[in-house]
Amino acid sequence: MLIRRPADTLPSEITPQAIYRDRREFLRAAGGLALAGGLGLTSDDVAAAKLANTRPGPYSTGEEMTSYKNITTYNNFYEFGTDKADPARTAGSLRQRPWTVQVDGLVRRPGSYDLDALLKLAPLEDRIYRMRCVEGWSMVIPWVGYPLHELIRRVEPLGSAKFVEFTTLADRAQMPGVHAPVLHWPYTEGLRLDEALHPLTLLAVGLYGETLPNQNGAPVRIVTPWKYGFKSAKSIVRIRFVEAQPESSWMRAAPREYGFYSNVNPDVEHPRWSQAKERRIGEFTKRKTLMFNGYGEQVAQMYSGLDLRKFF
Repeated sequence: MLIRRPADTLPSEITPQAIYRDRREFLRAAGGLALAGGLGLTSDDVAAAKLANTRPGPYSTGEEMTSYKNITTYNNFYEFGTDKADPARTAGSLRQRPWTVQVDGLVRRPGSYDLDALLKLAPLEDRIYRMRCVEGWSMVIPWVGYPLHELIRRVEPLGSAKFVEFTTLADRAQMPGVHAPVLHWPYTEGLRLDEALHPLTLLAVGLYGETLPNQNGAPVRIVTPWKYGFKSAKSIVRIRFVEAQPESSWMRAAPREYGFYSNVNPDVEHPRWSQAKERRIGEFTKRKTLMFNGYGEQVAQMYSGLDLRKFF
């Protein structure tokens, strides 16, 4: 498959928000028709209609969104390969159903949730978030999901729970990248409990009004928009509440390069590149990187008194 470089993408290929909204309105209407098949809608369109019935979420940026094409063909998902084009090429082997997420650890109400049960826990919201990658590129993505705190409050964490650990699927039959020892599998990631409870933190099940494509972390993932993208665990199968700070896969692989907090801080250089500027996918000119990816007003208070150069 030939994937064009981000710099080759024309501004005209970026989906305008008005067109995106018009399509969502069409899908809402289509989803309400009993004879949707008679309209020539595909099964993907019907699924999209279900996700389209969302409410606008808070904190959405007004910035121009990255095109659907770029969002779904330029990905970091090492379970499907280390090249940015690999996941779009190889992730078709991932089966989204049946899918179960185990929630356990230091909670009063542990349980196992299938995907349908997760979708029913809270009304889905449409949130347009800036997303920043540690390698110096960024996107603006219209996610569909609901705040992770909706799930957390239902399982009732104990007072001893200080952190949340996420474990993702590592299935050699479905994920060709798991055969390579580039990381310790399964992939694990973690958040402090207050970070997981923050209203910005999203349990995402879709983007652009459709179910999540496999290469973007289907069928359920975390989105923490003020942190670098690798903190947003994909294809989650377990959420565990713990007392001690968990060791993430990237911390284990390269502790000098990837800290636990991983907040976007342009003043802290990665050992192999600067974080001061970023290239928005679909644009040529670099832009200044914003502290906390531009969400400082919402999240900076959580790190008051914390040395953000030391706790990177």
